[in-house]
Amino acid sequence: MSLDKAQFFRSLADALENKNKSKDVTVGITLIGSEHPAEMIAFSAKRAEKALNIKVLAIGPKNEAEKAGLSFENAENLEEAHRIMEGLLDSGKIDAAVTMHYNFPIGVSTVGRVVTPAKGKPMLIATTTGTASANRVEAMIKNAVYGIITAKALGIENPGLGILNVEGARQVERALINLSKNGYKINFASSIRSDGGTVMRGNDLLNGSCDVMVTDSLTGNLLMKIFSAFTTGGDYEALGWGYGPGIGENYERLILILSRASGAPVVEGAIQFAAELVRGNIKKVAKEEFEKAKAAGIEEVIKEIKGKTQEMEKDEAIPPKKGVTEEIAGIDVLEIENAVKTLWRSGVYAESGMGCTGPVILVAEEDISKALQILREKGYITG
Repeated sequence: MSLDKAQFFRSLADALENKNKSKDVTVGITLIGSEHPAEMIAFSAKRAEKALNIKVLAIGPKNEAEKAGLSFENAENLEEAHRIMEGLLDSGKIDAAVTMHYNFPIGVSTVGRVVTPAKGKPMLIATTTGTASANRVEAMIKNAVYGIITAKALGIENPGLGILNVEGARQVERALINLSKNGYKINFASSIRSDGGTVMRGNDLLNGSCDVMVTDSLTGNLLMKIFSAFTTGGDYEALGWGYGPGIGENYERLILILSRASGAPVVEGAIQFAAELVRGNIKKVAKEEFEKAKAAGIEEVIKEIKGKTQEMEKDEAIPPKKGVTEEIAGIDVLEIENAVKTLWRSGVYAESGMGCTGPVILVAEEDISKALQILREKGYITG
């Protein structure tokens, strides 16, 4: 996005204080593949170069780069531009790159950055393209770590983390609580709704109740487009910093993603985002955070969650039906039927239902205490 006043003056102050150091930051940007003219990308990049006191290297058509006054590497198509971009990153000639239409390997996913409309607060969306894993819950657990890495590289020492209320959210919450108990420090944010909690609602998206909002990549991608283009009708993304850096264990290239609809303010924002991550030494931060998560047993936590998710369905003997008036919330929709059958095996009649904040289990008043105890013991609920 365009630099707001506060960001502009912070960038200016940083530039003045670290003038010589800042000039060492070089960000590459590909000019090909946008639904908008390559000239728009080039002139946006030039504005960012001046405002941030960095060097921007264009990769694309010579004419557009020269008109904007940018250094450039000539490329005739996007495939060639990506090949040149990767070579420049691997050789260290550029520190980061901003591009579009780029495919990451499985395990790498991008952390986007938006402006929340209610408070104008920046918020990271983890994640927005690529995928951390083919397993939804595993991917979201890793997305939380990816989001924390990005936040810390941006200078947020203890980022507040929320989990968007999508399928798998409760399993992710349980896994992250276990990871935190094992020693990986997570600052869980709280919803603005009266009942609080780490699982976030739509209100929290608008408000920016956390620094890092964890979700699956497809939902994150959708959110990025809404937050970026809700003021323009959708075909021109005018707000935010783009879809962010690809993060993954042992992934060394710092590549940030734009969409084909990203407009001039978002191009400038993405270059700013890249420069901030270079200055924040994101590669070092990532290495440290992955080591901490491993030491806290993230692989074991994921294995346990996946094991529960993959439990085979069985025919169960259903206890005699009775009136159910008590609700138990906090169980993920992906696990709700297994949780009901767990109660049946203990002789507790239960039904599943959908409350206003998510799925619930319904039991009789006289069974509520026993049901809660069983569900806690089996790990379906916490607290």
